[in-house]
Amino acid sequence: MKNLAFTFLIAMFASVAFAQKPQYQLSSHILDITKGMPAAGVNIKLEKYTEQNKTWSFVAEKITDKAGRIPDFLPSDKSNLGIYRLTYFTAPYFKKNHEESFYPFIEVVFQIKDGQHYHVPITLSAFGYSTYRGN
Repeated sequence: MKNLAFTFLIAMFASVAFAQKPQYQLSSHILDITKGMPAAGVNIKLEKYTEQNKTWSFVAEKITDKAGRIPDFLPSDKSNLGIYRLTYFTAPYFKKNHEESFYPFIEVVFQIKDGQHYHVPITLSAFGYSTYRGN
């Protein structure tokens, strides 16, 4: 009985000690190019498009960290294929920094076609932005 209990404890320890971190298929990053710094504290909402009824459904909403990043938007899963929209709520960020801005929010629509990682960053200023597929 002692050997069985010992074996069980070792197995439990190994499963905790060697547990893998969850993998995420989608991440984002905002760089404020006016300041040359990350844009921290920006809310970003993720939605998925349903082609059948042509509507968007909420997936998640997160806030960029000190590095302007959200590394964990969409857990890796084969069912993630489809069209998505990230909405970057930029007006509060600029207001907090006492800046006028032209875009109250920015919407980026993209398609996940496979199991690869998708990184959707934006470079941001008060009167312009750019996006691309990063890695």
